[in-house]
Amino acid sequence: MKISYYLLPLFLLLASCAGGGKGGSVYDITEFGARPDSVTDNASAIQKAIDKCNADGGGTVIIPAGETFMAGPIHLKSYVNLHLEPNSRIVANPDESIYKESAFRANEGEGMMWISGKDIENVSITGTGTIDGNGVAFMGKELDDSFELKPVTDFDPRPHVLTLVNAKKVNISDVTIRASAYWTVHLVGCYDVAITDISLLNNLKIRNGDGIDIDHSKKVRISGCFIESGDDCICLKNRREFEEYGSCKDITVTNCIMTSRSCAVKIGSENMDSIANVLFANCIIRDSNRGIGIQNRDEGTVTDVTFSDMHVDCKLYSDVWWGKSEPIYITSYPRAVGNHKDAGWRFPKGATKGACGEVSRIRFNNIYCTSENGVFVGGDVPGKIHGIVFNNVNIDLVKATDYPGGVYDLRPRDGEGFIESPTYGFYFDTADNITVRDCSVELSGFPADRFAGFMKTVNCRGVK
Repeated sequence: MKISYYLLPLFLLLASCAGGGKGGSVYDITEFGARPDSVTDNASAIQKAIDKCNADGGGTVIIPAGETFMAGPIHLKSYVNLHLEPNSRIVANPDESIYKESAFRANEGEGMMWISGKDIENVSITGTGTIDGNGVAFMGKELDDSFELKPVTDFDPRPHVLTLVNAKKVNISDVTIRASAYWTVHLVGCYDVAITDISLLNNLKIRNGDGIDIDHSKKVRISGCFIESGDDCICLKNRREFEEYGSCKDITVTNCIMTSRSCAVKIGSENMDSIANVLFANCIIRDSNRGIGIQNRDEGTVTDVTFSDMHVDCKLYSDVWWGKSEPIYITSYPRAVGNHKDAGWRFPKGATKGACGEVSRIRFNNIYCTSENGVFVGGDVPGKIHGIVFNNVNIDLVKATDYPGGVYDLRPRDGEGFIESPTYGFYFDTADNITVRDCSVELSGFPADRFAGFMKTVNCRGVK
């Protein structure tokens, strides 16, 4: 073979990489025994490729184009780029018995881990292939607007797709992640994370199917993503199981499109620390149950959050899903006391009842909403919620479903879970120092007899 002198350096580079797993920087999982036969569990082969890549100082682990590989639990390592070539796919093994590592440490009641990494750095997941959580395989029977959850006690085998704990310098880009049986991307105590241009497509009937959960993490950027999830699309929180990682702060979300049966953008409800310095901008929310929600139910605080230049489109769904088509929802109420399988993990150790923290300095600028309900702001005591600004927030009330409406959803609140009320554009209950500037409410086919007015205030101070 004759090789051009000018192409020789490129040829040598490609030749050095072609040895995948033999000293090169590219590691093809098929060279470690992976078989795309839909029968073999390829977790061991994929793990060998990851381990070798890490031991050699780093590189790229390749999932070959056009092939599907079933696998059980996989552990990511530092300096590894897991790269899914076009039309490649990793599918979660549907055998529930192999998922034994809890996603929440000693709390085994909220799912196990499938792909995970702990105490790692410089890790990437890239390419245009697909990571498939095989979610329906872990569900009970299909209902009208959801799947029945299989009965569990204190152990839930459903796998979360990706869990990263104490990971630094993380890049997730371009891939499709779909069909999670539980949470999809969970960042715990992570620092310096970029998630860009991914498609996260969960079954809208699967409950607990969160999209991206940012938990005790900092310096996180999410941009250009398309997310469909039965539960929250993007959620910021501070879970009690990981309290040593501190606050959740310095988060930006831009240019994303989201759909949810619960709340497309949520802060809370689990928040035992502080959430601060957050920006959501240039996003579109479509066909969601609730649009933007701050749902504080624990002692943590939520401060300095801005939502800007967004379109929010909501409609009513059944009581299976939290929310009653509120396009914007800000609440701070003590958490409900219940006998849920994980109730013992919701309150501080030794406590049987919780408290809720301050929500303040929250700004909404240039938000256009179409919905079957209006904005709701509510707290348990005066002064808990304050410094809320609505600037150029436009609400177009549209009756889109046969559900009657006239309800605001306060779950999981200690006490009454719903407030029944005629629909207002803005409903403020026990909140202080609220500014409503250049806002409007219109009715587009919404029943006039169900509309009570532009604004209602209950036990509020400083509304202007």
